[in-house]
Amino acid sequence: MPKFELPKDLKFNRGIIENPKKYFDESGTKSWLFLIGEEFASMPGGMSYDQVKSATPNSKQVISDPPRVMTVELARQQIKALDELPRPTLMTCRTGPRSSALAYLYAGLKHGADPNDVIAAAEKDDAPFIKQEELKEWIKTSMETLKSGL
Repeated sequence: MPKFELPKDLKFNRGIIENPKKYFDESGTKSWLFLIGEEFASMPGGMSYDQVKSATPNSKQVISDPPRVMTVELARQQIKALDELPRPTLMTCRTGPRSSALAYLYAGLKHGADPNDVIAAAEKDDAPFIKQEELKEWIKTSMETLKSGL
């Protein structure tokens, strides 16, 4: 099997999103998975799920931002939401680490990839999560736990 690569139909943010509608329109995607809770809307540079819903009728929200811990159960919820959204799909968190980790996790599971190949691809792509050991471990643990359930 060739080494893993992130498919082009999964996109994630690499920083704070200034204008949600414009960002979505320029992303070339059909749907949006929003990983942020409403408390982020009131923060500087924050945005709300209402802004996401205004940008596209194809959206879901699975709150995954800190202080929430990334768990296998949370991965299940995120995967279910992604399975229900049309492609290409944009997923966003505050600045990109959690959304990028989810993109690699999801694609790795769907392609039956080895977790180490998924992490290696993310390192090559300089994915925002790559410097966070807890997110790399979350990917590995979730892939091992969920691989038989897909």
